[in-house]
Amino acid sequence: MSHERIRIVDAEQARREDSEHKSLPTEAVTPNKVRVKKTEGTGVEIDWKDGHHSSWSFAWLRNACPCATCHEEREKTGRALGTPKPKEKTLLVMYEAPVKPVETAPVGKYAVKFKWSDGHESGIYSWDYLRRVCQCETCRTAG
Repeated sequence: MSHERIRIVDAEQARREDSEHKSLPTEAVTPNKVRVKKTEGTGVEIDWKDGHHSSWSFAWLRNACPCATCHEEREKTGRALGTPKPKEKTLLVMYEAPVKPVETAPVGKYAVKFKWSDGHESGIYSWDYLRRVCQCETCRTAG
């Protein structure tokens, strides 16, 4: 029996993590309209059934990938959601094209999945996840 995934946290962190996992109302996590602006290369916009509007740049979404590998890397390094990985210090800075989706596909009725230009494709962005990481001013100040 392995105990590798057991973590000991203080009471404050336990309360914070519990609040992050509370269910949101159905209207808050049900999109009314989803716009993936792949041609423009700008990002994703969602109008939610509760009237809220959310938008994210593709770069932010890639850096907030919810897959286990990316989540564990962010947790280990302390990197915030949507924040890019630090670049290696080199003498010559090489140009790196902005990451963008090369493919986008719905996942059932609960999520969207991207195949990114950097080859990564294991993240499934559920509607619940996207609503919880909304970047609008109201949500950022409430969180």
